[in-house]
Amino acid sequence: MKPLKVGLLGLGVVGGGVWNVLSRNGGEIARRAGRSIEVSRIAVRDMARARSKVGDAAAITTDPFEVVRDPEIDIVVELIGGYTLALELVREAIAQGKHVVTANKALLACHGNELFAAAREKGVMLVYEAAVAGGIPIIKALREGLSANRINWLAGIINGTTNFILSEMRSRGLSFEAALADAQRLGYAEADPTFDIEGVDAAHKLTLLASMAFGVPVQFDRAHVEGISKLAQEDIVHAENLGYRIKLLGITKLRPDGIELRVHPTLIPEGRLLANVEGAMNAVLVHGDAVGPTLYYGQGAGEEPTASAVIADLVDVARLQGAAPEQRVPYLAFQHDAMADTPILPIEDVRTAYYLRLHVDDQPGVLADIARILAEAEISIGSMIQRPHGDSGADIIFLTHQAVERDVNRAIGLIEQLPQVRSSVTRIRMENLA
Repeated sequence: MKPLKVGLLGLGVVGGGVWNVLSRNGGEIARRAGRSIEVSRIAVRDMARARSKVGDAAAITTDPFEVVRDPEIDIVVELIGGYTLALELVREAIAQGKHVVTANKALLACHGNELFAAAREKGVMLVYEAAVAGGIPIIKALREGLSANRINWLAGIINGTTNFILSEMRSRGLSFEAALADAQRLGYAEADPTFDIEGVDAAHKLTLLASMAFGVPVQFDRAHVEGISKLAQEDIVHAENLGYRIKLLGITKLRPDGIELRVHPTLIPEGRLLANVEGAMNAVLVHGDAVGPTLYYGQGAGEEPTASAVIADLVDVARLQGAAPEQRVPYLAFQHDAMADTPILPIEDVRTAYYLRLHVDDQPGVLADIARILAEAEISIGSMIQRPHGDSGADIIFLTHQAVERDVNRAIGLIEQLPQVRSSVTRIRMENLA
């Protein structure tokens, strides 16, 4: 059978991994796909560097539009990232009737609805296993393996940079700034780490997971996003002493009144599997009504783990290229005319438990005033500890039972107005994940 001709946009870390794995495992991949898969044309910025890697085995150009408009190319693999040029290239590839594989979660989280509609109109596949959690096949699990289930919720560590930083803060007692510097030195964090440490990267990925879990359009602009840059080392220690660990989680839940879609630091009981995912690893816990909880764990980034996911998509395209569009797996797991309009809930409507830490004057009556405010806001205290903090002050830490975020916000506002309270209240949400 005629080889599947691939046009590769980008030969950086992931693109280089795709080239390496296809070169090394081409025969095995062809046995699975039913035909060989060949990268025949590559678009790069640095011609000399690319030529030193691939030799004369593929045509190389600096114009990516030459690749997407090449009539010999069957499928375009977009690995350049970003929202601008990548969007133009994917639009053009679809208009040319080419299938597209992308690892670009930001592109799909922000423009996925448009691109999936365009791909459906042209009858081409737009696949993106590498866009979420690197080499972990979580998208295939949601789109295919769990299709018998009504998904109740999912929660994931889906950014390796932040998980590495939090692991270093816990295990080595480092400050956030020191752990971030280590992550940058080791290549886990970019020179500008904003998208990672402020939760944006995780929110891009969570947006896609929620759409596949619940059959709703991608709605990144409705996600609640908090990062880890404001976490203090003392909260890592307090959490550990209380039997919890702090992870940056992406959480989405289906409720009768809507869908929760949120990324933020979260206290998890130390006995939970997600609490023990360390370093730069990723893990996603999915709860379905039929199967119960299932955990997907592995490397969420890196050259060959991500290339593994890209090539898995190439194999799917090779197998299904001749199939009628209606016989293929839907882009977001649900048939396009069966997508729901379930609303995304604002963070004020979220119901969860909370860790609250505040620095107060160590004098009689303070605790009673705070407890009264919490009670009047219908916030039940699960446990409380008090730690001396020097200068006649103390840290008080409350773990609450489940409460509505709106009520917690109101209570925090009143607590911070008390004259005996010396600082803003530190609030970290808690999830049991049972």
